[in-house]
Amino acid sequence: MPQLPAPDYPDDVRARLEADGREIIARYPDSRSALLPLLHLVQAEEGHVTRTGQQFCADLLDLTTAEVAAVVTFYTMYRRRPSGDYQVGVCTNTLCAVMGGDAIFEELQEHLAVGNGETTDDGKVTLEHIECNAACDFAPVVMVNWEFFDNQTPVSAKRLVDDLRAGRPVEPTRGAPLCSFKETARILAGFPDERPGAVEASGGAGPASLVGLRLARGEAAPARVVHPREGGPHTEPRDGAVHDPSPGEHLSSHDAPQDTSASDPAHPAGPTAEEGE
Repeated sequence: MPQLPAPDYPDDVRARLEADGREIIARYPDSRSALLPLLHLVQAEEGHVTRTGQQFCADLLDLTTAEVAAVVTFYTMYRRRPSGDYQVGVCTNTLCAVMGGDAIFEELQEHLAVGNGETTDDGKVTLEHIECNAACDFAPVVMVNWEFFDNQTPVSAKRLVDDLRAGRPVEPTRGAPLCSFKETARILAGFPDERPGAVEASGGAGPASLVGLRLARGEAAPARVVHPREGGPHTEPRDGAVHDPSPGEHLSSHDAPQDTSASDPAHPAGPTAEEGE
């Protein structure tokens, strides 16, 4: 059955959101580009993106509700149903899963009596699995409202959600102090975080993530190269000379860019034929 039109916001709420929305739109040369932060803005109002919020964004940007809904349903950061004050995301991608992420997620589901994407009865915690938190060197990682809680275990993760539900103070491993999901959504809409010390708080990547940067800055020792055939480690020549491989040597494609036929003689490949030839 066709749905009735979405109800509008109360006049005072709409006036406040319109003022904020105009400020967001003014940041962009094309008003349509403001849709993502506008969706965060309406999510900050109700904790998820309602049909009313979608209609508001469509009206402000002169879009159809179908165009807005297409974006809302594409990005997982936008919630389409009521959710908790704290979005607890457990990374279950390969490395975190191997290091214990799967076990953490399973135990939290049982501990909280919720499934993936579901919210506890008290409205405090929404649990979900996340494909990657981009913090592999701290695996397994749990995020709460997009703040990092590194090197978790089932025991520490259960203690974390218990503290959140009880209202006890919780400190992320790195990054800004924790705030509610609605407050997080407003910050993602592009408005300043006015909490004392929140902006100054920071948390960098781990040592494994920074190796490449250190090498680029000349801060790390030269990498040791292991020849794929001979297997003997050696350092790069100090005089800058380039090693010229003999015809019997088999270089890996990781050692230097080469044609497929040169890097893998067992599977030579000629030029790619044009379609139809």
